[in-house]
Amino acid sequence: MKKHHVNQHLKHIVNTLHNDQLSDGSWGYPFDTGISTDAYMIILLRTLGINDEELIMELTERILSKQEKNGSWKLFYDEDEGNVTPTAESYYALLYSGYYTKKDEPLRKAKEYIVAHGGIEKAHMFTKVMLALTGQTPKTTHFPIPVEFILLPPSFPINFFDISSFGRANLAPLMILGANKYSKKTKKSPDLSDLYVSRSEDLFDWTETRESKSFFSTIEQGIKSIIGLPQHIHSLAIQRAKQYMLDRIEPDGTFYSYFSATFLMIFALMSLGHSRKDPLIVKAVRGLKAMKCKIDGHTHMQYTTANVWNTSLISFTLQRAGVATDDLTLVKANEYLLSRQQDKYGDWAIHNPGIPPGGWGFSDINTIEPDVDDTTASLRAISPYVQQHSRYRHSWDKGVYWVTSMQNSDGGWPAFEKNVDKKIFNLLPIEGARFLLADPSSADLTGRTLEFLGYYTNMPKNTKMIDRGKEWILNNQEKDGSWYGRWGICYIYGTWAAITGLMALGEDGSNPTIQKAVNWLKSIQNKDGGWGESCKSDTNNTYTPLRASNVTQSAWAVDTLISVHDKPTPEIQAGIRYLMEAIYKDDWTVDYPVGQGMGGGFYIHYHSYKYIFPLLALANYERKY
Repeated sequence: MKKHHVNQHLKHIVNTLHNDQLSDGSWGYPFDTGISTDAYMIILLRTLGINDEELIMELTERILSKQEKNGSWKLFYDEDEGNVTPTAESYYALLYSGYYTKKDEPLRKAKEYIVAHGGIEKAHMFTKVMLALTGQTPKTTHFPIPVEFILLPPSFPINFFDISSFGRANLAPLMILGANKYSKKTKKSPDLSDLYVSRSEDLFDWTETRESKSFFSTIEQGIKSIIGLPQHIHSLAIQRAKQYMLDRIEPDGTFYSYFSATFLMIFALMSLGHSRKDPLIVKAVRGLKAMKCKIDGHTHMQYTTANVWNTSLISFTLQRAGVATDDLTLVKANEYLLSRQQDKYGDWAIHNPGIPPGGWGFSDINTIEPDVDDTTASLRAISPYVQQHSRYRHSWDKGVYWVTSMQNSDGGWPAFEKNVDKKIFNLLPIEGARFLLADPSSADLTGRTLEFLGYYTNMPKNTKMIDRGKEWILNNQEKDGSWYGRWGICYIYGTWAAITGLMALGEDGSNPTIQKAVNWLKSIQNKDGGWGESCKSDTNNTYTPLRASNVTQSAWAVDTLISVHDKPTPEIQAGIRYLMEAIYKDDWTVDYPVGQGMGGGFYIHYHSYKYIFPLLALANYERKY
């Protein structure tokens, strides 16, 4: 590969990133999660009687722009015919907007699709919750976990803090809403009864298995052991759940800066008697509105913002691509990152007591929810500044101390909280329970943490901590040689993190574990030199090809091979050639989501990735060869 060829493409991406930086030093590339949040925003505004017509109209336009020819909406391009969940959400939002009627062709076709595919009953659990809250279900439903669950002490075998932080953020308002059996219809509420097929009285199929019965009876016994009158305990639990939400409201008024948690909190507050004009609710709505962005000329409500994540990855990658550390773009980016390091004790401290704050969160506004991935990414970005500036040294020391303290007892690293992985929660009749309620060690978090410790700290490579991390990686390889990545799609992502982590610890590329992964990657390379994996991988629990190459996943695969091989192989050369062409592509593969929040329900298209990862792979190729 001619050096000036690679250089030319590096420069193109570097220039784009220079031009796209915001005045505060961050990058605000969209965190794009499809149309669900757009639909929910319309439903929320109409429910609250906030007639922001301009915003509602803009959101309907984006929703309609994503409809398929058969009337459905999809979560990702290669989803077979469509998906009832986003189709039902879109149908509801378009009707509630008041700008469309059931007679309009887009809604007629959407209804036909929903009814032909089992009706609104086939929608995801979270959608059914939203339908219940807005008076669209045959009867007001209860939530299976009683609000008293929040009172069980940490000494009890299962308690509220055994659930992941993102699970708790949605669960606290849900338990209040379940206890109050609350729903709110308005004069503008559309009638969705014609979308039901089974006419069952209970939309929620909280089917109790033998395992979940034992789970609920354990909770019941625990509640009975709490001293006090049942009514008093019930009121105390509701108060505790409310306080849990209020204590985690971010400066912009949102709950943890998550759309879903904030949406549910607003309804929970109304169920407790708060007026829709209450300052708490007004500020929460304003916070949600502030997360809107433009994508292809359309307005999108982001689930959260991704500024810290974008900025840490871009700053580091620009440095790898040879941008000088005193370049104004990098100086501004790293000053921004320094300002976003967290100094408050969040829920992470419950399972990790005695450790001072020092992590970074994901979104621009996040102040109390740090995570391991954003912390190692931010530390990588500021690493060259540590020797020169005492402020950076202080920040670095706090960050490294925090991230190393977050290692799970099994040797791996979680995303948000330490040792929050009780398998019993997977038995609950809650859709996507394993994604929502647990925060286990994962190959992507563990691999990237090891890569950071191996390359960017002076830590000896044979400490007990690193040995345990390495052992976790080695013990969690799939039979085919890949690793499963929790927060990306999926096996290419996990394999990239695991292998680059092992190589950073000085592993030999000829090690059978590494060779098995390399052979797997080579076996799934496409004829055009790229790689592509479908979002179906996470529900199939096995690698599922996309049948097309994706620029980001190709960059992960090439970068993995570069880390292992001393000389460029034919597979690496083909991959680099693909990347140099693909960075100029503009087709469906560029918009394909390669991040996930919840398998089968919540996928993420990071608009920054098409720049970050090809740039990283090309820069690493040029540096090494």
